[in-house]
Amino acid sequence: MERPIGMFDSGFGGLTVARALIDLLPAEDLVYIGDTGRYPYGSKPLDDVRDYARELAWSLVDDYDAKAVVVACNTATAAGLDELRAELPVPVVDVIRPGARALVATTTTGRVGVIGTVGTVSSGAYIRAVAEMGVPVSLASAACPGFVEFVERGQTTGDEVMVLAERLLAPIVDADVDSLLLGCTHYPFLARTIGDVMGPNVTLVSSADETAFAVRDRLDESGLLRAVAGASSVPRGRHRFASSGDIEVFRDLGGRLLGPELDQTEPWPPAAP
Repeated sequence: MERPIGMFDSGFGGLTVARALIDLLPAEDLVYIGDTGRYPYGSKPLDDVRDYARELAWSLVDDYDAKAVVVACNTATAAGLDELRAELPVPVVDVIRPGARALVATTTTGRVGVIGTVGTVSSGAYIRAVAEMGVPVSLASAACPGFVEFVERGQTTGDEVMVLAERLLAPIVDADVDSLLLGCTHYPFLARTIGDVMGPNVTLVSSADETAFAVRDRLDESGLLRAVAGASSVPRGRHRFASSGDIEVFRDLGGRLLGPELDQTEPWPPAAP
């Protein structure tokens, strides 16, 4: 299928999933919308986030002809995944279930943790997702307000980030977990700081790679994977990035976070034809 994979996030966090998808499926076209004009989602009412998610998802389908939609935002997944799956005419892949699967597969003690935005944690989405795995684990969770804002400013290390991390992660440290799921796609950019606070005996789990595998499997099941003639002639997919906020800021910071694929950014919503 020549149509692109569509994905959206409140800002830059979903670029971790985009990176994993580009590496796993290099022949696929990709359209990414970062809703930086309305971030952060985590502190907003879930009804508002649900409306944003519907607007972005339908834009990917209607404006960009996406063959699948990846909700690369934990808060948006928690707010409106079921509605999106019910109404969109294409497959919808989330980040919460793949992350939960990776978390329970990683633990050896059965004591696990998850951190996310206020909206994600208060929704109970990860509690339900982990329970669906049917694995007897003890789950500790904590909201981390402020983490997203640091990433969106490009500030991923330093004393300010460390002080905030030490305070917010204290309940997870006290829970003596052996595995911690970074339940927001922004958080892998803070992995060094989070890892320093949690210590060397805690494995940090990101949902990005697991989500990429889930996208591949779903496209394969639906007959939507792009056909590739041979390993020696794999074409490189086209990657488009759009932002509802400042275009130059998104291009500059997004390029530093993702890599050379993000060399230009378009405005979203797109101009009417």
